[in-house]
Amino acid sequence: MTQSQNNLIEKLQTALNEADTLIIGAGAGLSTAAGYTYSGERFRKYFFDFEEKYGFHDMYSGGFTQFESDEEKWAFWSRNIWINRYAPIPSDLYEKLYELVKDKDYFVITTNVDHCFQRAGFDKKRLFYTQGDYGLFQSSDPSGSFAHQTYDNRDAVLKMLEAQGFEIGEDDTLIVRDPKQIQMHIPSELIPYCEDDGKEMAMNLRADDTFVEDEGWHTAAQRYTEFIRRHSGTKTLLMELGVGYNTPSIIKFPFWRITAANKDAVYACLNYGQAYAPDEIKDRSICINGDIREILMKL
Repeated sequence: MTQSQNNLIEKLQTALNEADTLIIGAGAGLSTAAGYTYSGERFRKYFFDFEEKYGFHDMYSGGFTQFESDEEKWAFWSRNIWINRYAPIPSDLYEKLYELVKDKDYFVITTNVDHCFQRAGFDKKRLFYTQGDYGLFQSSDPSGSFAHQTYDNRDAVLKMLEAQGFEIGEDDTLIVRDPKQIQMHIPSELIPYCEDDGKEMAMNLRADDTFVEDEGWHTAAQRYTEFIRRHSGTKTLLMELGVGYNTPSIIKFPFWRITAANKDAVYACLNYGQAYAPDEIKDRSICINGDIREILMKL
């Protein structure tokens, strides 16, 4: 880490210490820094058969693949859901972040769907997951009185995994005893259907206009809006962690606007290669290009 980076980290430490209000905006880069890699060894360990048959080399690409059957599709998604939502978090980065900010008046807005903040100890009433949750199903065609319903999926996913030949450890680790015994499909009777409208389930992930914003989503959105309103004008640190430019209107642009409107606000952008602030707020911005984990460990 360069001297310039160390100086910026010292500035961030000062801003964090002096802030009365902390707003955290987290993107995929934070979970990547915590070990949630979607390719490489982690991918091959659990999706070796899908890679061989379909030729994709990461979980993200797999999510857009047209599988030969629904039985294969849910075999893929059950593995994806479990290792990215229920299995142990690959590292203690989220727990370290919680220890860093737990005594602050904070709120978290995130586009991540792995639920790591709540699992690491963050107060669920101070969290807003804007893009969904790997732990929820919804109807594939939500409408009418069921248009805002989501459903916990842990038990259904567990049955799918066991039917494929996986074992689940006491800590919820997904265990592959013998790759040759792993089935690349689930039994047809385990394909999930909505208990309310009878239609096949889908992931509660924002991909199109069928995404369900349930009661919990709207409650969290209201809490976040109220937190911003109530703390307007306070000494605020807006800490953006690993947020890219896929959906800048959710975190990045609002953070810039809040900083510009509040003379006592500081904007911090921690990103590997994309740390940037517009000229209008540069004098109150701390942009650090580097590994988020290394940066947070320095604080």
